[in-house]
Amino acid sequence: MSDILIVDDEKDIRELIADILQDEGYSTRLAANSGECMAEINRTPPGLMVLDIWLKDSDMDGIDILKTVKRDNPDIPIVIISGHGNIEIAVAAIKQGAYDFIEKPFNIDQLMVVIGRAMETSRLRRENAELKRADGGATEMIGSSAVFKSLKSQLDKVTGSNGRVMLSGPAGSGKEVAARYIHQHSNRASAPFVCVNCASIEPDRMEEVLFGKESADRSVEPGLLEQAHGGIIYFDEVADMPLGSQSKILRVLVDQQFQRVGGMDKVRVDLRVVASTSRDLKAEMAAGRFREELYHRLNVVPIAVPSLEERREDIPELARHFIDDFHRSQGLPLRELSEEAEALLQTMVWPGNVRQLRNVIERVLILGPDSGEVSVKELPSSDTGPEDPDRVILSGSLATLPLREARELFEREYLMTQINRFGGNISRTATFVGMERSALHRKLKSLNVVTSAKAGTRVARVDEMEEAEADGA
Repeated sequence: MSDILIVDDEKDIRELIADILQDEGYSTRLAANSGECMAEINRTPPGLMVLDIWLKDSDMDGIDILKTVKRDNPDIPIVIISGHGNIEIAVAAIKQGAYDFIEKPFNIDQLMVVIGRAMETSRLRRENAELKRADGGATEMIGSSAVFKSLKSQLDKVTGSNGRVMLSGPAGSGKEVAARYIHQHSNRASAPFVCVNCASIEPDRMEEVLFGKESADRSVEPGLLEQAHGGIIYFDEVADMPLGSQSKILRVLVDQQFQRVGGMDKVRVDLRVVASTSRDLKAEMAAGRFREELYHRLNVVPIAVPSLEERREDIPELARHFIDDFHRSQGLPLRELSEEAEALLQTMVWPGNVRQLRNVIERVLILGPDSGEVSVKELPSSDTGPEDPDRVILSGSLATLPLREARELFEREYLMTQINRFGGNISRTATFVGMERSALHRKLKSLNVVTSAKAGTRVARVDEMEEAEADGA
């Protein structure tokens, strides 16, 4: 059970309330003035505060403390007590965010009812926040390829710091999953993870969404920055943030504070910032669409998230993970992938990356049978849907070539695809295609196919120099 902080300049009142609460099973802390109060809050935020309005020998009175606490820790319920009660004070306290107001001398039964309700409110807020974090999105990193292991190693290195991270990579490659992984394995894991989708927020609403707003009657709507206090704020597709908002975010990163729209008070925040982009930010800066100062503030630790094409070895593992995930979350059939289906998935083109693969698996499970292996015929060969798996579709260029040239072109493309599929492993490729390793090497040489290192694995390509020399001969 969270403790209760009792703030009153009269020692007898502090100890009386503490004794009553302790008899009811609550743990308590005591503060005699605003300095002691703020020190206790900064040490560990309490589950609830009982706060006197009038505090002798203090820099702040109860209303000032109330405003400060609700600004920096809005989830803490505060019960105001005062021996000089009147309706104006009560209204002012409630407007500033107090949970309730009790006049001295108070009735013990009334005090316990109010505190019991306030503590229940505090408990429900904590549980709701924990549920939101638990259901906030995928944090599990799936894969075993060399490229994936390199990415995960970089992410593991940054989880223990508060350094700002810039994730770059094509759309659908898993940048948000990487950001959530950083959060889940950091010392801020119990605090909020707040995602700002910069591309989906209307430019004229961006500042209100980020900074919140304060109405004329002093009522407050916290923005995303305030909601992320103590945790991580993730700027998804940060290149889409309006220039005006970029300047203000830069100021927040420098000062760790801001003003709400329509407000006068400074709001202090403790944030770690993770950003992502699928664009070339240097090109955006050159075009005047992104501020160079903000780029340097955000790009402290740059991490590239690879496309699915760069980690084709992970496709079967990812597909099986999605099948299991859809079974648990949506009750879709728990099916296995046939070897042929795995092979086809690894050779397909994935412009939408991991997100597209996930969508394909969901589509197959929804439209397919309730049992049995996922077969090749269930997989789309294009965006138009499944086609006859027994029919080979020839490209226009291939269909116009003589048989010998068409065969060489097909063999070259086929073997390059298989080598890339198996991450450049010649032995595994040879086993799959049914050739001796030495015979495969000879075939690759005759087709001018070489393997070269790229992005932590190996890829096959045509040796254009040899091919040009052969053409010249």
